[in-house]
Amino acid sequence: MEQAMQIALGREILSAMQARRTAMADSIYENPVSDYISPEQAARERQRLFHGHPLVMALSGELPAPGDFITNDWSGKPILLVRGDDGKVGAFLNVCRHRGTKVAQGCGRGQRSFVCPYHAWTYGRDGRLLGITENGRFGPLDRETHGLRRLPVAERDGLIWVLADPAGSIDIDGLLGGLAPEIAAYGLDRYTHFETRVLRRRMNWKLVVDTFLEGYHIQVLHKKTVAPLLDGSTIDFRPYGPNLRMTLPRWSIAGLRDQPEAEWDVLKHSAIIYVLFPNVVLIWQGDHVETWHVYPAGDGADESVMHVSLYSPEPASSEKAREHWAKNMDLLMRTVEDEDFPLGEDIQRGFHSGAQDHITFGRNEPCLAHYHRSIKEALQSA
Repeated sequence: MEQAMQIALGREILSAMQARRTAMADSIYENPVSDYISPEQAARERQRLFHGHPLVMALSGELPAPGDFITNDWSGKPILLVRGDDGKVGAFLNVCRHRGTKVAQGCGRGQRSFVCPYHAWTYGRDGRLLGITENGRFGPLDRETHGLRRLPVAERDGLIWVLADPAGSIDIDGLLGGLAPEIAAYGLDRYTHFETRVLRRRMNWKLVVDTFLEGYHIQVLHKKTVAPLLDGSTIDFRPYGPNLRMTLPRWSIAGLRDQPEAEWDVLKHSAIIYVLFPNVVLIWQGDHVETWHVYPAGDGADESVMHVSLYSPEPASSEKAREHWAKNMDLLMRTVEDEDFPLGEDIQRGFHSGAQDHITFGRNEPCLAHYHRSIKEALQSA
């Protein structure tokens, strides 16, 4: 975030904290419970939002060098991302063109080629078919047309976008809805991947995202973890198309009142939460970045899987640095695992009870209303 925007944001937050006000929606918003439990809606979301919409699948720091790769099945299609010899990221369907077996599992570094475990057909970093076992006996085959099936991929400002539809395209500026300059100013391409954890919970994927989109619960649910750090009663909200930015000030931001505005570092004193529509939560945490890639899991609407990653501004090359970032990751995990998600799973079960046909987002929860309106608009435009 550029300095001029930080100053404007800092003024707004300090004024709101002093006046004990927060960002407000125009009205209360009622969101149907069926959005979280309907198998039919879940199927539409998979098709429209996870197969037909570009997704941020990684930050550049996960693939720093040629041959570095990650796999991702959670969009509903098996996907392989690999950095090529030319430094560019390629995206492919992780499916051998011989008999359909996955050619890669998990993630890795410096992989020179990908070998199918079934018949050892071999593919290069660029997806080309390099070798066929017993080629002379197999019969004539055009290798140029039997490489891994490419997917649209785009990398910019540290974000790697993928579309699971081979026939589609990616327009990053259109997707970000005016947010691109703000994201670019963070220099995310310089950040180093520290750790990723995979969580699976009995919660609808949107309910996971909801967890991050209001500060209303912080002083109650998180009073022993993050409430001493964050002022949940004051938020700043900005929509960017279907995306959004929510700023939660740290209590320490009050110290900026005694500093010249030109010296303000608002980022250091805030948790800045972005939703990169439809399923990625990117959080600036003062001195590092966290990402949540949230996907539906299973066949219905009641389960989700999350890839939770922490990125540091420089490699954790010393034991002291590793301990520092590990403590940050552990605080994050303790907050959601011990506090947020047990309640979230209870909420998901409660949705099936018939106690209510809608849940209510208050005027002081504008991010939730914006996010769910954006979901509905995307599904209706299909």
